[in-house]
Amino acid sequence: MARIALKVDVDTWRGTREGVPALARLLADRRCGASFLFSLGPDHTGRAILRVLRPGFIGKVARTSVVEHYGVRTLLHGVLLPGPDIGRREAATLRSVRDAGFEVGVHCWDHVRWQDGLLSHDAAWAEREMRRALDRHAEVFGAPARLHGAAGWQFNAAAARAQVALGIAFASDTRGTHPFVPVADDGSTLGPPQYPTTLPTLDELLGVDGLTTNNVHRHLLRLTEGTTQDQVYTLHAELEGQKLRPVFERLLAGWQAQGHELVALGSLYRDVPTRALPQHRITLGTVPGRSGLLAVQGAAC
Repeated sequence: MARIALKVDVDTWRGTREGVPALARLLADRRCGASFLFSLGPDHTGRAILRVLRPGFIGKVARTSVVEHYGVRTLLHGVLLPGPDIGRREAATLRSVRDAGFEVGVHCWDHVRWQDGLLSHDAAWAEREMRRALDRHAEVFGAPARLHGAAGWQFNAAAARAQVALGIAFASDTRGTHPFVPVADDGSTLGPPQYPTTLPTLDELLGVDGLTTNNVHRHLLRLTEGTTQDQVYTLHAELEGQKLRPVFERLLAGWQAQGHELVALGSLYRDVPTRALPQHRITLGTVPGRSGLLAVQGAAC
């Protein structure tokens, strides 16, 4: 069977303090590996209200019950309430994940700022934002970050080059089908190897084509039945770590029954030398069930 790398995106203060410990316990009990990617600066979730102008955003909010999963208080952070500094307030929580044997890495400094701002700013902005997150990672963990996974799959060539400058060894910033080395149009390497999210996420599936919390796990299990190709599944501390934890438990049990090994992204990185990976461009594209443009695995070079 295959390996399924579990990538846990942690977007908010609530997700960090409530969802992360619950997920760590569940994964440890099931003897699963996973990579936890943390938002390390202020929680400004409330500022995401500006996304209502994006095509498909309102529909996604309606389908996934954002207020129920994130809570009213979280949705006020950065608007009517100050944004709590996640990395500073929850440093002990973050270290407990590492101490439990899980892989840790950087998601972003300010989730909303990166997700809504990267594509409209220059390379210096991208490196500055990434450096702030990496500096905080070093402060919290006492070691430099080796893994990065971009907030909202917002990523471009400037961000890839910043990863090289800042010492990131491997990353999962994109959507795609298999690991690759990102390259520019002239064939030059842009950044470290990418291990893209290959499977759809729960918030992309729920409410579509009759999928509910009662049956969405069966849809995902059909996608992995009999596969021998490694996969990457992205989950969220705010969803699978809280209200959707029973769904995730059924999914984990199903994957293990299928014979798949549930691992951290580092397991995929260490298995195949970077020089042996195919080269692909990174482009902007759409993903069913998610609003806006995302960084996707483009044509092979």
